[in-house]
Amino acid sequence: MIDQLFEFVLAERNWLPLAMLISILTVAVLAGRSRPQQLSWRLRILWGMNLFFGCMIGIMAIGHLLAVTLKATQGTLDPSRTPLYLLYPIGVALAIPAWWLVGIAGRFPEGGWSVGKKVRAINVWLGLFLVSLGLHNLPLALPAGFNLAYQFHSRRWVGWTIVAIASAGYLMLFIGAAIFMASGQSFEQFSGAE
Repeated sequence: MIDQLFEFVLAERNWLPLAMLISILTVAVLAGRSRPQQLSWRLRILWGMNLFFGCMIGIMAIGHLLAVTLKATQGTLDPSRTPLYLLYPIGVALAIPAWWLVGIAGRFPEGGWSVGKKVRAINVWLGLFLVSLGLHNLPLALPAGFNLAYQFHSRRWVGWTIVAIASAGYLMLFIGAAIFMASGQSFEQFSGAE
């Protein structure tokens, strides 16, 4: 049983679909509560988009930190690919802002647009940091761009277009992640880099 749990944690293919499912469930459950109901539709959508993105990246960052820790303790971490002293800061640099974004999203009902500056800064940080780790992370960074675009839109149809494109993007990302998970391959094997 423990070996199967370790295998699950170490399999990078499991984290994105898991993170997306937990994130969408979190948004759905919390959207049914009374606090987000106090918000205008525009703020409610922005709340949901940021909560989803923060949860998704936060869960994946925790998965990254868990996997690095397990591989380091098992002695199976390959330091020639990325040194250990870089792997932990990468996970922390994603986890802290992602969970901060989740916390700020929880304050939308009280703060409204006043929390917008922090939300923008965190989305910019997460998006740029993910892309700086490699262009293969662009699909994970795009939600930050959608969140920023939605926060700045001024016409209703533009807002709904952003939401439609973001939703289609999330669906494609989930389908791709599910195919990757079902393949049983590593990222390098799946992408053809190995």
